[in-house]
Amino acid sequence: MAAVVVRGGPAGWWRWHRRVRAARAAMVCSRAMASKTPVGFIGLGNMGNPMAKNLVKHGYPVIAYDVFPEACKEFQDLGAQVTDSPADVAEKADRIITMLPSSPNAIEVYTGANGILKKVKKGSLLIDSSTIDPAVSKELAKAVEKMGAVFMDAPVSGGVGAARAGNLTFMVGGVEQEFDAAKELLTCMGSNVVYCGEVGTGQAAKICNNMLLAISMIGTAEAMNLGIRLGLDPKLLAKILNMSSGRCWSSDTYNPVPGVMEGVPSANNYQGGFGTTLMAKDLGLAQISATNTKTPVPLGSQAHQIYRMMCAKGYALKDFSAVFQFLREEENL
Repeated sequence: MAAVVVRGGPAGWWRWHRRVRAARAAMVCSRAMASKTPVGFIGLGNMGNPMAKNLVKHGYPVIAYDVFPEACKEFQDLGAQVTDSPADVAEKADRIITMLPSSPNAIEVYTGANGILKKVKKGSLLIDSSTIDPAVSKELAKAVEKMGAVFMDAPVSGGVGAARAGNLTFMVGGVEQEFDAAKELLTCMGSNVVYCGEVGTGQAAKICNNMLLAISMIGTAEAMNLGIRLGLDPKLLAKILNMSSGRCWSSDTYNPVPGVMEGVPSANNYQGGFGTTLMAKDLGLAQISATNTKTPVPLGSQAHQIYRMMCAKGYALKDFSAVFQFLREEENL
C-alpha cells in the first residue's frame, strides 16, 4: 500500500487529517439528507400544525393537506408542497402522518372518495396520530393491509405546548417490525415514543390517559375554587398543592386558574390548547370502551357528563381547563 506523504511535518498531517474528517462528515450528512424522502401530513390544526413544522425543521420535505386551505398557507411559505386531497398526498409520499379530530374524519380521509387508499402505494407506512375509537383503528388497518400498505395508530399526549417544543409522547400500536420505521419520524416530534402492542393499543393507552386527565383537571379546578372561596390566594394555594400529595399535571403544568401561570390557556381566556369538545369526544370513547369491556368507570362517567354540559353551555371551543370557570359559574351542580 502506498504511503501518504503530507508536507509540513506533524502540523501538516493534522491539517490534512481534519480535512479528511470534515469530508467524511459531509458525506454522512449528505447521505442522511438523501434518506429524508417526502413525508405526507394530513390535518394541520392546533396539533398537526406544530407537528408538521417539526418535521420540516428536521429536514423532511412535507407534502401537506388540510380540509381548510388557509391552514396550508404558512406551509407553502416554508417550502412544503400543498395538495388538493388525501389521495394526492398518497400519490406523492410513501410515508404519511394523519392528525384528525374524530373517527368519522379519519374514516373519510383514509377510505373516502378522495381518500388515501385511492392512490396509496404498496409498502407505504401510514401513521394515524388522531385520537379515535380503537375499533376504528383496527378496521382502517385491515383496509390498509388489503392495499399492501402498513397502518399504525400513534396518538399523542402533551398538548399544543409539547407539540411546539417537539416533546410529545407517542403511544404506538401496530406491527412491531415496523416500529423503528415509525419511530424515525415520530422522534422528530416527540421525546417519548412507546410501543404498546398491536393496532388499537396506542388508542387504548391514549383513551385511558385522557380519562385520567379530565378527572384530574376537574379535581384541580374544584380544589382551587374551594380554596379561593375559603380566602386563600390562588398562587399560594397552587404552590402548596404542587409541593404536596395533591400535585398533578393539571396543577403544576396546566393550572386552570387565570393568573396562576403564564403560557397556558387559562392565562389567555382559555383560548388555544385542547378544546372542550375534543375532551368530551375522548371521554365518550372511554365510555364506549368501558361498556364494551364491562369496566366500571364512575368518575370517568361523571367527567364525561360535566364536559358535555360545558359544550351545551358555550364552552365547546374553549380549552378543557375552562372547567374551572364553568364550576365558578354553576353553583347549583
